[in-house]
Amino acid sequence: MVAAKETKKTHESINNRLALVMKSGKYTLGFKTILKSLRSSKGKLILISNNCPPLRKSEIEYYAMLSKVGVHHYNGNNVDLGTACGKYFRVSCLSIVDPGD
Repeated sequence: MVAAKETKKTHESINNRLALVMKSGKYTLGFKTILKSLRSSKGKLILISNNCPPLRKSEIEYYAMLSKVGVHHYNGNNVDLGTACGKYFRVSCLSIVDPGD
């Protein structure tokens, strides 16, 4: 019971911080733009949804390892990640370029 409560709190915390980044920070959505930001070392953090295809996930992780950028596996599918971003479409991967406030 306690573990479920903690994961819910961390999930809500991640969603709140993600909403703040969407309002005041800079970000890129989509696989191709994330790879471009990783190649140019502009990304600070990468978020990947649970149901992102394994080949894309491994490619993003590889480029992130080369450019020394952190990768966070979002605990939800691409619909949940899109909703957390405040978008009305699915988001399988997201790169935070500037966290803002």
